[in-house]
Order: sequence, then structure tokens, then C-alpha cells
Amino acid sequence: MIITNIETIPGKAIVQHLGLVQGNTVRAKHVGRDFMAGLKNIVGGELKGYTELLTEAREEAIGRMMEQAQAIGANAVINVRFSTSSVTAGAAELFAYGTAVVVE
Repeated sequence: MIITNIETIPGKAIVQHLGLVQGNTVRAKHVGRDFMAGLKNIVGGELKGYTELLTEAREEAIGRMMEQAQAIGANAVINVRFSTSSVTAGAAELFAYGTAVVVE
């Protein structure tokens, strides 16, 4: 499965457009990560716990989007985008979406 954030795949011809596919996950903050983030706010630096949380969430959302694309017969997803939103205090959604296509 080819996944790209551009509208075409260089060297490939799009032969069928299958429509929008999407994947999402909602993740809550972890008490341990919150504690460490609080300490980092005092001394500064990367919030590695949150970086890992978002990386895992992105991977899961992409995986779900790919599953949906495969289920409708796509072999590529183009123009992939990400969106995040706050669902409730301490929980956020990560949403991945793109256009499922068949390429030669």
C-alpha cells in the first residue's frame, strides 16, 4: 500500500478513484506522562511521553485508514492529511484521512 501526502504518485497512473478513507483513535493522557510533563514544564525540554503517545496514535490512525482502503480495493492512498481535536479534558482524537485510489 502506497501512502503519500501529495496528489499523485510519481511514475504511477491513477486508474481508479475510490473515495475518502479515514482512520482515527482517541487517546487519553497517562498519569505518569502527566507527572513527567509537569516536571519538564519547570525545567524545559521535549515532552517525550507525549511525543510517544502522538506517534502511537498516528500509527494507529494510519493503520485503520489503510485497512479501510484495502477493504474497498485500493492499493494507494493519496493526499493524506492529519487532524487532531480535543474530545474532553485529558483526551484527544487523532484523525488521518486521504483519497483511496488504484494505481498501475
